[in-house]
Amino acid sequence: MVEDLNVKKPLVVVSAFLFGQALWLISAQLANASEITSGDAVYEIGELFELGIQLSYLLLLLGLLGVGTFFVIRQVLVRRELDLSAKELQEQVRSGDASATELFELGAVMLRRKFYPAATKFLLQAIEKWDGDDQDLAQVYNALGVSYVRDGKLEKGINQFETAVKLQPGYVTAWNNLGDAYEKKKDYKSALKAFEEVLLFDPNNKVARPRRDVLKDRVQMYKGVPIKSKDR
Repeated sequence: MVEDLNVKKPLVVVSAFLFGQALWLISAQLANASEITSGDAVYEIGELFELGIQLSYLLLLLGLLGVGTFFVIRQVLVRRELDLSAKELQEQVRSGDASATELFELGAVMLRRKFYPAATKFLLQAIEKWDGDDQDLAQVYNALGVSYVRDGKLEKGINQFETAVKLQPGYVTAWNNLGDAYEKKKDYKSALKAFEEVLLFDPNNKVARPRRDVLKDRVQMYKGVPIKSKDR
C-alpha cells in the first residue's frame, strides 16, 4: 500500500504540471488572439479617423472654392453692371441732354471703375450745371474729393471735403474723408478735429472713434515738440 501511494503521488504531480502547462499555452494563445483582434480594431479606427480628417479637409476646400467663386462671379456682375451704366450715361452726355444729376452719376460710376481723371471731369461738369439743393451738392463735392485723393491730389481733395461739410455740416462721410485726408497729410490736429466732428453727429461711428483715439495720443505725444520751419 505504501508503494502504491508513492507511485500515485508522482503521477498526480506530473498530471498537475501537464495540466498547468496546457492552461498556460491556451492562455497565451487567447492573449495573442486578443492582441491581434485589438490591433486590427485600432488599425480600423485609425483608418476611419484619417478618412474623417481627409473628408473634413475636402469639405473645407470645397467651401473655400465656393466662397471664392461667389465673389468672382459677384465682381464680374458688378463690373458688367457698371459698364452698362457708364455706356448709357455716356450716350446721354454725348447727346448734350445730360442733366447735372446724370453727370454726377457718370462721375460716380467712373470713380468706382477707378478712372479718376474721367470721374473728376464729369463731377466738375455736374457742379457747373447743378441747380438743385446745396445739401445734395455736398455729395458731389465729396465724390470729387475722393477722386482727387485717389488720384494723388491730396490738397485738392481736402478742399472739396471742406466745401462738402460747409454745405452740409452733418455730412458724416465727408467729415471722415476729411479726417483721413488730413491724416495722410500728417496734419494730425486737423484730422483729430474732423473725427471729433463726426462723433458729435454720430457718437458710435465705427470709423471715427478708433481713429480719434489714436490721433489723440499722437497729438499729445507731439505736443510741445517744435516743428522745424521749411526756411531753416
